[in-house]
Amino acid sequence: MNLALLDWLIVAAVFIFIVAVVMTSKSLMRSVSDFLAAGRTGGRYLISLSQGTAALGAITIVGMLEMNFIAGFNLRWWEMMMTVVLVAISVSGWVLYRFRRTRCLTMAQFFELRYSRRFRIFAGGLAFLAGLINFGIFPAVSARFFIYFCGLPPTVPVFGIEISTFALVMIAVIAVPLYFVFAGGQIAVMITDFLQGVFTNVVFLVIVVVLMLQVDWSQILAAVSAAPPDASIVNPFRTGSTKDYNFWYFLIGMVGVIYGKLSWQGTQAYNASAKSAHEAKMGDVLMNWRNIPQWGLFLVFVPVVAYTILHHPDFASTAASVHPVLDGLESEALRSQLTVPVVLSRILPAGLMGAFAAVMLSASIACHNTYLHSWGSIFIQDVVMPLRKRPFESKEHLRYLKLSILGVAVFIFVFSLLFQQSEYIFLFFAVTGAIFAGGSGAVIIGGLYWKRGTAAAAWAAMITGMVTSVGGIVVGQIWPDFPINGQMFWGLAMLLSSLVYIVVSLMTGREHNAFDMDRLLKRGAYLVKEEYSVVSAVPERGWKILGMGKEFTPFDRVIYLATYVWTFSWVAVFAVGTALNLTRQVGTGSWLAFWKAYTWIYLVVSVIVVLWFAAGGLIDLKKMIRTLKTMTRDHSDTGFVEDSK
Repeated sequence: MNLALLDWLIVAAVFIFIVAVVMTSKSLMRSVSDFLAAGRTGGRYLISLSQGTAALGAITIVGMLEMNFIAGFNLRWWEMMMTVVLVAISVSGWVLYRFRRTRCLTMAQFFELRYSRRFRIFAGGLAFLAGLINFGIFPAVSARFFIYFCGLPPTVPVFGIEISTFALVMIAVIAVPLYFVFAGGQIAVMITDFLQGVFTNVVFLVIVVVLMLQVDWSQILAAVSAAPPDASIVNPFRTGSTKDYNFWYFLIGMVGVIYGKLSWQGTQAYNASAKSAHEAKMGDVLMNWRNIPQWGLFLVFVPVVAYTILHHPDFASTAASVHPVLDGLESEALRSQLTVPVVLSRILPAGLMGAFAAVMLSASIACHNTYLHSWGSIFIQDVVMPLRKRPFESKEHLRYLKLSILGVAVFIFVFSLLFQQSEYIFLFFAVTGAIFAGGSGAVIIGGLYWKRGTAAAAWAAMITGMVTSVGGIVVGQIWPDFPINGQMFWGLAMLLSSLVYIVVSLMTGREHNAFDMDRLLKRGAYLVKEEYSVVSAVPERGWKILGMGKEFTPFDRVIYLATYVWTFSWVAVFAVGTALNLTRQVGTGSWLAFWKAYTWIYLVVSVIVVLWFAAGGLIDLKKMIRTLKTMTRDHSDTGFVEDSK
């Protein structure tokens, strides 16, 4: 085994602490809306960090390490240009703010209010199917990480019978999150995801510092300089032969960020869990900071170090111990997934090995409990319940939700046990996710922002997106070398679905039959006053232009201004760097010097972010617990829509 006794003690301590937290939170869950959306009591920091941890997950960490081992620093360069889009989406409250104003517990409940009950059932079923297939590989990827990182044997004897370690680890990574969800629903999920997020960020920073002490930048320079001229991992203008993870991959991805806001339902409970639409929007703005220690630093720098270990002669002995492990894997997809984790298992010191294993355990639990909760809830809320003429009784409702979640757990175990993955993790995500997200973006945006959007258009757009995406899966299976990959099929699905939604709405809608948006969004006479706090009745024009309205406190404005300054500073760097590279030859050494400065800046800012979010999240957590202990529950708030079409 790769882990020492100290490492196992660290893993055990983290696990025991998380379980203890879940046990103490059980009494807070007292209604269906508590189970589904934590009673809508989440503050901005709690929502932001918890949702980020849930979305990260062990599988996403493995996938990002895999992707950045191939692409290196380069993708961060193109993301600098695209961060303007991310910031614009978050500061405007794009889609999220309006969806939270509807007070819907699931996206498909909104579809019923906006379109029809039949469309809710269809869309809910499609989201459930896409999510279930997508979720199917999560236990397998997580289990393989733990087996190869910890150095576990392929089988273990149980009562004289050799049992597959792979199967046993998968059972563990499913059963523990299942208990968490059963114990406290979204309340337990949110609390544990937040605490695990704080721990994860701290360990990420420590690992980055340790690796910076182990591997010198001169060694990184020597390793990356040996790469082929058109496959650089530090010069984004020399990546012509980098397959799949290139500029077009991320351009389509960024269009998808706009089009697909809230389309992916894996963390859907968080969309409804904020205590107000303003808190939901502020949590989304904080996402721009929350991602710095994870996506901007750890998941970029660590793969470059791993690349150096495997390509620099100073680390030849370490590389020699890595290659036999990778060569023993049965497919190129698995070798790609496990390259960086195996390297880390050879270079991290005792104690930090255990801390990283505990991080991956935490990330696995956070992701699995959130996804189990989401897909199990969607099946009952949006497929089963709308078929009924009356809502469930509260206890009956909770029982069916838990049975559905159990069914999801059984499915993903069997799927992971049998399915042979042949694509990169993120390409698999793109294809399976697009089954629902390919068409849902047009339906969501049109439904929230255009009163002329019709139910016929929603049906047509969703089916178009589904057919295009499924077609991509079939083509990929029949012709593995087909030039259009899963990400490109997603882009095509988004384009066609949007055009279909607009055309069909114009053909089937009438101006005098336009939808009542005030009723949907709880505006005017329908305003829910306790969820709308006016701080400045007439905000100054300058603040309003920057996206700061009546609900903004002075500190909210500070957050917005800091976000603008941080983002546009990097956009300026991108503009200057691009101009220089288009007018002269910039060498590998110059690029690496830039990335060294980038890493140090991100490291310093990450320390600030970790402390800031930990403090803010603990304050939010205290407020949430106090509210849940004293609030009066509305037991009719279950997501059932009366008198639906």
